[in-house]
Amino acid sequence: MATARRQRFILGQAVWMLGTLVVLATLSSLSFDLFFVVSLIGFLVVVELTAPFNLTPWWRARLKWIIVIGLAGLGYVVIRRTLTILPPGLY
Repeated sequence: MATARRQRFILGQAVWMLGTLVVLATLSSLSFDLFFVVSLIGFLVVVELTAPFNLTPWWRARLKWIIVIGLAGLGYVVIRRTLTILPPGLY
């Protein structure tokens, strides 16, 4: 039972990332930053949609560290994008 749920989780994330890659490539907007942000959003959605109601399996407890690292990466991307938008004299 746990293996099927884990496989469903991995399949959901893989489908989301592949779909993201195809859509961004189709729109000619493919960049690492944008792919990372949309994949992180998809990861958070898949984590919430596949969350069990009563008992948390041991493998899901480790997802919080991936979420923390992903949010730190998101913060880096946001700061970097913000600095490219600001005029040179402001920072």
